[in-house]
Amino acid sequence: MITVLTAYARNYIDISDEEMQLFFKYLKIRKFKKKEYVLEEGKICRARYFILKGCVRSYYIDEKGVERILNFGIDNWWFTNYNSLVNQSPSEDFIQTIEDSELLELDQDSFEELSAKLPKIDRLFRIITEKTHIAHMNKVKYTRNLSGEHLYKQFVLSNPKFSQRVPQYMIASYLGLSPEFVSKVKAKGF
Repeated sequence: MITVLTAYARNYIDISDEEMQLFFKYLKIRKFKKKEYVLEEGKICRARYFILKGCVRSYYIDEKGVERILNFGIDNWWFTNYNSLVNQSPSEDFIQTIEDSELLELDQDSFEELSAKLPKIDRLFRIITEKTHIAHMNKVKYTRNLSGEHLYKQFVLSNPKFSQRVPQYMIASYLGLSPEFVSKVKAKGF
């Protein structure tokens, strides 16, 4: 746990072992079984989560009752529902595990206290938020500009770990494609 998160943080900020020890004091280990909810629609998100191992997804259910996947998270990623967390409003989305998962939880009060003691943490999460925003904008761009087949291929090439661990129908939902369409693309030899 310590090594994984330390390496992650050091990719973005200069942080000492002592500062990381302080960071660890604010974290709680949470274990979730496959298909267990980290956050349910209507509940207020109160934490950020670092995925030590496992895979999660965020999704909502549209007006037709269809699940629409917004995002995935995998080992060594931070994951949350920023809208609910920042605004302290009921979530319109779900966060659910795709695999048995072990997460580090940093609740909002702890985040605020830790950021006051160690401003580097605030900077770390600013960088994470910026990278998340960039990834979202790239997804929007690809969704608008690529054909369904090229969109799927781009996703698989850019995210090989996800395409190996996330069921095909979930990838289809994330990309706004039908599972049948993705099956046909895969049948063509991709």
